[in-house]
Amino acid sequence: MTQEDITLVLKVVTPLYGLIIIVEAIVSFVFEKHYYKASDTLTNTYLTLINFGFDLLMRGVGIYVLSFFYQYHFIEITNIYVYWLALLLLEDLMFYWEHRIDHYCRLFWAVHVTHHSSDYYNISTGFRSSAFQPLYRFIYFIPLALMGFKYWDIMFMYAITQIYGVLIHTNFVGKLGILEYFMATPSHHRVHHASNVMYLDKNMGMVLIIWDKIFGTFQKEDNSKEPIKFGLVSKMEDPYEPKEVIFSEWQKIIKDLMRPIPFSTKLKYVLMPPGWSHDGSSKTSKELREEYLQNLNK
Repeated sequence: MTQEDITLVLKVVTPLYGLIIIVEAIVSFVFEKHYYKASDTLTNTYLTLINFGFDLLMRGVGIYVLSFFYQYHFIEITNIYVYWLALLLLEDLMFYWEHRIDHYCRLFWAVHVTHHSSDYYNISTGFRSSAFQPLYRFIYFIPLALMGFKYWDIMFMYAITQIYGVLIHTNFVGKLGILEYFMATPSHHRVHHASNVMYLDKNMGMVLIIWDKIFGTFQKEDNSKEPIKFGLVSKMEDPYEPKEVIFSEWQKIIKDLMRPIPFSTKLKYVLMPPGWSHDGSSKTSKELREEYLQNLNK
């Protein structure tokens, strides 16, 4: 694959995205579903443009780093079908771990939180990109280069899986039968974007849900107990103001670092899961879930 191939995919897919979003928004309006809000969709648009800008800026770095490691690759897959199937599976696995770390390390959550900051859930939410993610994303693909996958092939597969990942951001598709067992479906991803305690930090997979089932982060959607609430547990003051959307968590981290506490504790406020606190003033998703279950069993 080449850069031209990826560019061609984007040229074909971009107008289709626009059409799908317009149709979904119209259907939402006609049936009074209230899945869209103009200011929210505008926020999604400028965030993906910022992400795309950093992606272009870091492309040279990504090419250099992955090409450097590729020269030391220890596997050679000659069968083209095995090559692309293996790349799909392994790239999706690498994304799972990138995504999981984004949720379990506050430093990376400060980048990723923008994607979860909307109270609305629709196709355009898939474009509510983590603005600074391109600055480090390529690092997760180093194992793929060492396994004999070329840079442009990795990026092409990433682009294809991203297309699927965007399209599962919808409320209009219910459960998909047998696909629910191994694919990341709209139902599974609605769980991922929910702020309900039992749904926090669940269903990290982009294309396949099997990684969540293997590594213990899977949660089935169950509206019989309580309806899904989208967005963050702690809402932003102004979820449509660019500075607030992109830098809110960084500001909170700086505030925690200014506390008169030991350096080792300051470090934990950066590297531990979001919500961690040394004095119990805030709680992680795991702690919130344990508290929820205790109250449920009383």
